[in-house]
Amino acid sequence: MIRLRTLLLTSAVTAATLATPAAAQRASRQITPYVEVAQVLTADLDGPGDVLTYTQLSAGIDASVQTQRVAVQVSYRYDHRIDWQDPVTQGNVHSGLARASVQLSPALSIEGGALAARARDDIRGAAPGFAGNSRNISQLYSAYAGPTLVTHLDQTTINAAYRFGYTKVEAPGFDFAAPGQAVLDNYDSSTNHMATASIGTRAGTYLPIGLTLSGAWEREDISQLDQRYDGKFGRVDAVLPVTPTVALTAGVGYENIRISARDARVDTVTGAPVIDNNGRFVTDETSPRRLAYETDGLFWDAGVIWRPSERTTLQGRVGRRYDTVSYTGSFSWAVSQRTGINIGVYDSIDSVGRGLSDTLSSLPTSFVSQPDPFGDQYSGCVFGDGQGQGGMAGVQAAGNCLTPLLGALTTASFRSRGIVGVVSTVSGPWSLGVGAGYANRSFLVPNRGPAAVLRGVKDDMYFAQVNAGRSFGPRSALTADAYVTYFDSGLGGAPNVLGAGANTSYSYTFGRLGAIASLGVYAFDQDNIGSDVSGQALLGLRYSLR
Repeated sequence: MIRLRTLLLTSAVTAATLATPAAAQRASRQITPYVEVAQVLTADLDGPGDVLTYTQLSAGIDASVQTQRVAVQVSYRYDHRIDWQDPVTQGNVHSGLARASVQLSPALSIEGGALAARARDDIRGAAPGFAGNSRNISQLYSAYAGPTLVTHLDQTTINAAYRFGYTKVEAPGFDFAAPGQAVLDNYDSSTNHMATASIGTRAGTYLPIGLTLSGAWEREDISQLDQRYDGKFGRVDAVLPVTPTVALTAGVGYENIRISARDARVDTVTGAPVIDNNGRFVTDETSPRRLAYETDGLFWDAGVIWRPSERTTLQGRVGRRYDTVSYTGSFSWAVSQRTGINIGVYDSIDSVGRGLSDTLSSLPTSFVSQPDPFGDQYSGCVFGDGQGQGGMAGVQAAGNCLTPLLGALTTASFRSRGIVGVVSTVSGPWSLGVGAGYANRSFLVPNRGPAAVLRGVKDDMYFAQVNAGRSFGPRSALTADAYVTYFDSGLGGAPNVLGAGANTSYSYTFGRLGAIASLGVYAFDQDNIGSDVSGQALLGLRYSLR
């Protein structure tokens, strides 16, 4: 994930010294609700040859409004699965993405985003496709919204923003812990708040250097074990231009972060933690709060900003934070109106809920949306189509990846480090998106209780995804998507997991009526446990209501 929070306290100085005027957009509006009926077949290609068939009834909407002051896109789909003989465990599936940005006045805007997707629960467990009776998968919902103020006082730039986020995960239907392995908690819900403010001047205005003073406050409450995150931050940044395109930057700040949780209720007879019907630990409300992580002190970083044009920005920083060396950076290049590249190197204290709010806010307000009969389009990388807003430092957004968060849910907070790169292009009838990255999480949990099994544990994830589309005039289109992921849980005795998959869809419309055919193959391999390969096929009809 390209981390917005990590950049908030540092990008203000960049914006104050290297600002980019917003480009006017051509107005466009498209709203298409639809209903769909399809027949789905899934088959085990690497085992006893089990075959499952079911009927899928769907309803959804694809909507986009792009004007100079309003940028909104919504792609949402609800699937209801009706089994024939063998039961379908996940009978109702929601998938979709929404992004919106509304300029209320020259100084004030409001933006938001929402996600409905399926996520992998246990990093030790299976990594299957999403059709049929997939194991280790839960339905997830996440949303954020908030205002942003950007104004000027004389030659000083003032920024302020507030954001509220919410995440909810439905209970999984399977128990994933193998014999001898510790039971991990299942995510339920969380809320998070973030407020930021900054004031800055450009280099050469009052001093040869640009100066920015910024601060932030962030709070998250996670329902599981009554976890709480509270963070306060403040920093001063300076930028010294050395050439028309290169500047040196340095900053120093203070932060106070505290993460705590309560104990799980314990069975008085067995001594084991009490687990409810949804597989979640039951909180002991009478227990004191246990400290999971705390830092209180100074941090610093320094680096270089390179901006050869209004469409290209590169910055890299190295410093000391969280008691270790910290590296962060970003690269954004709007190659053309509809081709962009985003790369981010991040290092932050994070969680699933706060991470989803960050990643959703970094997605463009106009993104590639393709037929999604298997319900997995928004569980990985999201690619921009060059027509909306979003991205880093106002540059056209290529997109971002949700894979590091949705690839393995956890109720714990963690130190998150990694790199994500996304390339997206739309040229004539073709669209192409490529995303790849590496994510490392160091878990931050109390030193007692069932969550302590994660204390000191680090997991790793490597991932890559390619998405392509080709339209053949206004009536037909061909799309394809492929991905590969590798998971190392870091838990003793737990298997590493390799997952991969590919699918393709062809659609043809006869006015309001259309047909779609899809094929997919998905595979995963768990070290010393086994592998699974499954094939999926779908044939359906869609009717657009306008």
